[in-house]
Formats: sequence, structure tokens, C-alpha cells
Amino acid sequence: MVAEAMGAGAVESGDRGVEASGGAGSRFELATSDGAVLVAHRFAAPQARASVVIAPAMGVPQAFYRDFAAWLAQRGFDALTFDYRGIGQSAPRSLRRYRASIDDWIRHDYEAAIREARARAGATPVFVVGHSLGAQLLALLPSAPEVSALVAVAGGSGYWGGFPARLRPMMLLMLHGAAPISIPLAGYFPGRRLRMIGDLPGDVMRQWRRWCMNPDYLVGVEPGAREAYARARFDLLSLTFTDDTMMPQGNVDALHSHLRGVKRESRRLSPSDAGGPIGHVGFFRRRYRDTLWPVAADWLDERSGMQAR
Repeated sequence: MVAEAMGAGAVESGDRGVEASGGAGSRFELATSDGAVLVAHRFAAPQARASVVIAPAMGVPQAFYRDFAAWLAQRGFDALTFDYRGIGQSAPRSLRRYRASIDDWIRHDYEAAIREARARAGATPVFVVGHSLGAQLLALLPSAPEVSALVAVAGGSGYWGGFPARLRPMMLLMLHGAAPISIPLAGYFPGRRLRMIGDLPGDVMRQWRRWCMNPDYLVGVEPGAREAYARARFDLLSLTFTDDTMMPQGNVDALHSHLRGVKRESRRLSPSDAGGPIGHVGFFRRRYRDTLWPVAADWLDERSGMQAR
């Protein structure tokens, strides 16, 4: 089904407001440059070696990443989670006619999270663990030069033509049918009812739809995106999964090819490496704290001695 095709939908529908079993973190309000207020959580580590912003996938609430954030704090990293406006705890009671775009998420929400982490980090570096969309957007942020390293978890292009042939009809159904029809009727994208991605502000879905129709994805659509990707200089660890049929390796390679100045490492992991199925969202599940999570943390550990930029 299309919810599975986009990965995040099953998480958003099933884990909205989820109480993870790890530490809850300290809730605080994150003010953005345009006056919006988001809900965020900080997971503090005594004598932290670095600060890590966990940037969520589209439609996935920050609660889904709570166990991972708490575990990072135990490993010596200050971790910060947040919800984009219109998602999770940063959403209004109703999304009907709620105005928010991915541009807002980039320029204001994600940007505020990085600046908050930078302010708290002192002389230690700032890292990002980006899940899907959260990995795609980092290079576009004004504060991207403040980030020393990115762990991109299933972070590649959403171009429909790069998906396996069996999924392309479902992608086209969503892009040409469900999205343009449902948004005017509902006043937002009712993904939970449609079992596609999750509920999203209408302009978020419209903008992402434009990206998915372009072979170069966001780089081929957004003014200045190609140049921003070319300017990026953070280290990159790309984690992909052999059972993630919703993020083909070719789509990951296609998007990362625009990061010309980035030092990239890639690791393709299988269910046998993890001890169970991973798919598009499974990396962050607590059951993989002893198998998958150390792959990211050990790589960040190697970079935690870098001077803050």
C-alpha cells in the first residue's frame, strides 16, 4: 500500500503521541525566526562530546525518535528532537487550511533546531542524524556550515521514476490522484485516512509533490538548491537497507551525487546485520540499540573531537 511505499505513514498513524520506553527528555519551546513556536525535547548528556539534532522524516513525530535520542545521551551526546510545524506536538488542533510549507520547515523550523544546538554546544561540534526528509534538507539550511557531520538514514531522492516498477503506479496514484483531489476538499492532505504518509499541511504536500515529479528531485525544483548542495562540506555517512524497497539505492546515490564537496561513506545494511527487518523506518526502533544504533554512534564518536565550526 502507499503508506508502506512512503515509509513514514505507518509510523505517523501508529505512533502519534507514542510514549517511548527511554527517557522522556526535557520539553521546551523552540522559537523560530518568523515567530512560530515549536515543541522540542533535549536529552542531556553529562559532559557531552557533541550535540546531535535528530531531524525527522516527513509526517513522523519526534516521539518516534525518543528512544534513540535517550540512548545517544547515554553515549555522551546531547540530543535534540523537534516537530516541524504542522506535525506531532507542533501541530494545531486541526490542519484544515493551516499554512505551512517545506520552505518554512527549512528556513525556520529546522534552522531553529540547528541554531539551538549550536548555542548549547559551546566548543563541541554539532551533528545531525537525518531520517529521510531530515537528511535531504540539511544542505539547504542557512546554518548548514555549522554542522560537522550528517548521518543520513534512508535519505535519498523521492523521484517517482526511481522507485521499483511495482510501486510506480501507487506513487503516481498519490501524486496525480490522491494529493490534488483531497487537498482542496479537506483543506490539508488527509494521509492518515488515505493510508499515505500521514496528515500534512496542504502546501507541504504540494511542494513535495513537485519534487517527486522531477528527476533531480528538490535540486531540480528549488531555486538555489543545486548551488547549496554543491557548497555543502559536512562529512556524510549514508545508511541504506537492503529491505527498504521504498528508498532504492539508486535514488540515494542520485541525490548524493549533488553533494560534490562532501566526504561520503556508505553502508548498506541487511536484516541479518540488524537481527530483524529494517525497512524505511526500522532503524530507530529500540530493538536495534545493540546492532544498528552503534553504527551511527561509533561513526559520530570518531568525529566528536573536531573543533566546532
